[in-house]
Amino acid sequence: MPVAQVRIADEQAAELIRGFNLARLSPAFLNDPYPTYTALREHAPIHRLPDGSFFLTRYDDVAQVYRDTATWSSDKKIDFKPAFADSLLYEHHTTSLVFNDPPVHTRVRKLLAPVFTPRALKAIEPRIEALVDRLLDQAAQSGVIDLIDDFAAAIPMQLIGDLLGVPQSKRGPLRKWSLTILGALEPVLKREQFDAGVNSVAEFKDYLTKLVTERQQSPGTDGREILSILINASEFAAGSAARGGERLSELELLHNCIFLLNAGHETTTNLIGNSVDLLLRYPEARAELGQHPDLIDTAIEEFLRMESPNQLGNRRAVRDTALGDVAIPAGSYVHLCIAAANRDPARLHDPDRLDIRRSPNRNLAFGLGIHACAGMSLARMEARIAIGKLVQRFPTIERVGDFVRGGRARFRGFLHFPVAVR
Repeated sequence: MPVAQVRIADEQAAELIRGFNLARLSPAFLNDPYPTYTALREHAPIHRLPDGSFFLTRYDDVAQVYRDTATWSSDKKIDFKPAFADSLLYEHHTTSLVFNDPPVHTRVRKLLAPVFTPRALKAIEPRIEALVDRLLDQAAQSGVIDLIDDFAAAIPMQLIGDLLGVPQSKRGPLRKWSLTILGALEPVLKREQFDAGVNSVAEFKDYLTKLVTERQQSPGTDGREILSILINASEFAAGSAARGGERLSELELLHNCIFLLNAGHETTTNLIGNSVDLLLRYPEARAELGQHPDLIDTAIEEFLRMESPNQLGNRRAVRDTALGDVAIPAGSYVHLCIAAANRDPARLHDPDRLDIRRSPNRNLAFGLGIHACAGMSLARMEARIAIGKLVQRFPTIERVGDFVRGGRARFRGFLHFPVAVR
């Protein structure tokens, strides 16, 4: 629907803005945050929250923060300490690639880079296609599936499991670990979420340590597999020549394996689930994609923009600065609302309308600059294959029960989504 139809009166905007607090988000907001984000972007684009942090909703402000790594830090050692203390959650989230600044971020990303080269991704594309075909065959046989459990989550979980060399019989806990570890990053952390996250990190670390040991004793035949690449770039590989003499420490290896699984699983699962939901809500787009499968690349970008799998980022100012005409003191924390920035009418026409032909489409779903998601090309490839094949295989896809959203502000997706396919 056109932007004009979703814009709200000023009185309603004021009420939404007054009631907005990341520490107290209502179920209604989690179900549909976009009216609040529209009100903030139009009337309070650099909004001061009760805890003193700033909430950014304009594209240009969010992009500026992403690009200026000298002013805005991704390091979370200060920010995570109050919630995580000295727990394993703190150890994990302050060791993984995403929550570090250069030079640590630069070194680790360089060591992970061989995993995501075009050549490496091209090599695994047939594996993804075969996996999607198997899942669609199963869907055709049953007629009714849970879009998330049986398709969207199964694709990245199987793929990352294959690439890490995780035996099929031992993949059961991977999704639970991923959900609980990432769930601890929500704006409000409940005690049971904290405990579940800590337990998942402990179990995951133990699991990976055994897996790495097994791989060292019996190396895989394909040296391009993720785990083989990372072991060879780590302290586990005594005497091996990591590039430039740089190595991942044992903790960096373990936690970045966890990070790769979590990030790959969460982003791709949400992207596929959100994409199908959009196609069901916009049947004209569903019909157009069915008739013109060559639109799949621009369609994926539009799905990413409209329902970003990761909706919130954050940074801390390391020096006094300003955004627009708002002074930001050193030490201030800012929330980057990717979901609002991707619907900024200052950047694109009719942003609340799904347009699978939209081009250009410079969305911020995967971030920007040196912290742009390392696995974004893999996620795009998985989604392109999954959605493209799903739409071509099944002319009819219908919701057959109530869906269950994830109930999270940072990561937007579904836990369950029953559909009938034929």
